[in-house]
Amino acid sequence: MSITTTTHLNFRGDARAALDHYRSVFGGRVTAVTYKDTGDVRNESEADWLVWGEVVGDDGFHVMAYDVPSSLPWSQGDRPFFVSVRGDDADEIGALWQGLVVGSTVVQPLAPSQWAPLYGMLTDRFGVTWVLDVAVPYNG
Repeated sequence: MSITTTTHLNFRGDARAALDHYRSVFGGRVTAVTYKDTGDVRNESEADWLVWGEVVGDDGFHVMAYDVPSSLPWSQGDRPFFVSVRGDDADEIGALWQGLVVGSTVVQPLAPSQWAPLYGMLTDRFGVTWVLDVAVPYNG
């Protein structure tokens, strides 16, 4: 069992450009999944925005990003990131969730999702938003 933590950056329509920029600086590979790719388009003008993306470098560099849809509040510089905790074991992620959820506000309950066997989001009592999920390879 292993877990990793990664900075997860939040944008409004600029996630792909940001990931491309970070790749040009740090190297690595970009993976980009749009709202259209997942079949979760709520606003046609946002269909090509990223629901999830990342840059992963061979040297260990890793950053994730997404575009906050217009249906949710967002202001540049206000809650600009999440901390992503990914693992390959559902029991381990569940145990971490149980530790973090005490005193937290649950944004998305830990449960199966379209893209992961388990996914959940909460904001802890210190104001840090955590995303926990069981990672699976993206083969889009």
